[in-house]
Amino acid sequence: MTSAVGPLEGPVFLHLARMTDERGLFEHALHDEPRPEHGYCVDDAARGLVVVSRQADHDRTLSRLNRVYLDFVLGALAPDGSCHNRMGTDGGWDDEPTVGDWWGRAAWGLGVAAADAPTAGMRARALAGFRVAAQQRSPDSRAMAFAALGAGRLLRASPGEPAARDLLRDCAALLSQPGTGWTWPEPRLRYANAAVAEALVVAGDTLCDDTALRRGIELLEFLVESEVGDHVSVTPAGGRGPGQRGPGFDQQPIEVAALAEACTAAFLATAARRWLLVIDLAWRWFLGENDSRTPMFDPATGGGYDGLERGGRNENQGAESTLAMLATAQQAHLVRTLR
Repeated sequence: MTSAVGPLEGPVFLHLARMTDERGLFEHALHDEPRPEHGYCVDDAARGLVVVSRQADHDRTLSRLNRVYLDFVLGALAPDGSCHNRMGTDGGWDDEPTVGDWWGRAAWGLGVAAADAPTAGMRARALAGFRVAAQQRSPDSRAMAFAALGAGRLLRASPGEPAARDLLRDCAALLSQPGTGWTWPEPRLRYANAAVAEALVVAGDTLCDDTALRRGIELLEFLVESEVGDHVSVTPAGGRGPGQRGPGFDQQPIEVAALAEACTAAFLATAARRWLLVIDLAWRWFLGENDSRTPMFDPATGGGYDGLERGGRNENQGAESTLAMLATAQQAHLVRTLR
């Protein structure tokens, strides 16, 4: 395990491991202390499953995290493919299974784990879970975008998997809608915006759908033009509409991670090296090259801070922000490998 996070050294998982007990991943932290009283959610466990499954150098810690997150996501699925999200400290689900964002993220995590988890047994369990989740469709573009990312990764690894192909095709059809008065297909930029572009790029590249690929690249170029100059300045938590420009606060690490991941997908689909520069800048956002000139992670533990504010940062190190930083570190490391 390395002592610092960087594009060359790779991610550090100490804080993530501390945030994870044998049941799941705690959603919130007070500074670097986990807050078990706030419970767990599939949103975070699925993100964690994506990050740890694709980490190549598995040790005992990462294997434990992989098992916990996989068990949690599988346990959230209903037989019809819908999905719970929130679990309390007593181990009981606090909601009914539906097809919100957490369903899409569950499909994402399971698709990645089915392709990349470290053991054959984990991959088989994840594939079975993905097939259950893939029975459903969501009317929400974000949920479908997240699901598309899992379907695309699985289809790359197993080109004959019909559940992944059908889900990815339906995701592309939903997301390929024209803009609503501007380039973006929604009235406002919301959250995890680049995931929409990435889903179309992945669908276009995997399904040989040139229309979807072109639309995904168009949306990603729009985001880069809006959010990237000499440094990254992502859409803030309140969103952004036509004509609104940055910088804005509270900037969320999940936006930066989504941008880095989408640019990786665009590079793999097109080989255009301009996408590698954006990935570098996304990682530098965490290093402190951002609108507040503030580092956004603890290099000793791999804990990511919860938001970039006008005068600094939110000092809490919750699961979502930590995983966003780790995911971006993975992309930055991949850039160095590709170069």
